[in-house]
Amino acid sequence: MKKKLSAIITLLVVAAMAIALTACGGSEPAPAPAGSGSGSAPAPAVGGKLVMATNAEFPPYEYKEGDDFAGIDVEIAGAIANKLGLELEIADVEFGSIIGGVQSGKFDMGMAGMTVTDERLQSVNFSTSYATGIQSIIVKEGSDIASPDDLAGHTIGVQADTTGDIYCSDDFGEEFVTAYKTGADAVQALIAGKVDCVVIDNEPAKSYVAANADQNLKVLDTAYAEEQYAIAINKDNTALLDQINAALEELTADGTIPGIIAKYIG
Repeated sequence: MKKKLSAIITLLVVAAMAIALTACGGSEPAPAPAGSGSGSAPAPAVGGKLVMATNAEFPPYEYKEGDDFAGIDVEIAGAIANKLGLELEIADVEFGSIIGGVQSGKFDMGMAGMTVTDERLQSVNFSTSYATGIQSIIVKEGSDIASPDDLAGHTIGVQADTTGDIYCSDDFGEEFVTAYKTGADAVQALIAGKVDCVVIDNEPAKSYVAANADQNLKVLDTAYAEEQYAIAINKDNTALLDQINAALEELTADGTIPGIIAKYIG
């Protein structure tokens, strides 16, 4: 009887040891998902959403047609999303909140005719450039402002937080610059005589002048500055940056992006 009992105890001990060994190290742990390390944020999963922050007050790059978004950036973002197998979702926010939203991870990317600047590069990464922009000057007919050389001492309307705002504040002093929520608001201030001119990107400038054809406005022929538009992406999300750059290269090579730009600008 004692021998049987001893044998049973031995079997139980062996079984318990086998279970313990299996639980503690008998199999390899599952690998962590790609991009889940502390140094990087994961790119959106295939089949998920690509959330783009924009400011839909910047025709022809982004604007509203009824409840729908339209424009160069909107179509390029849609083409990128298709390339990545993602659904594009657009968040219409104030221009000045786009960089912060991308930096915090609230948005996957920012597209709003956005220029690459050293200051913005401190907060986000930028894709390769997909378009060239020009800062232009809108004045009333008969204005004594005929070129950028004439801006000194004049009051200048700009859209807040844009490069027009940054450049003019640096070049002529903040006391001569009035920042408005949208470019359209700045143009209305010009019409009302609150500012002497408006500095804004060339294509939106032409759109605003055309929309106010009865107000005797014009865009000066001489550009104030030239710049490159690119897509803002979270600094930690290098995987998404690489994917977007690859998509931009392919969409440029196959004529998609040049075709979209030509559709709106000609």
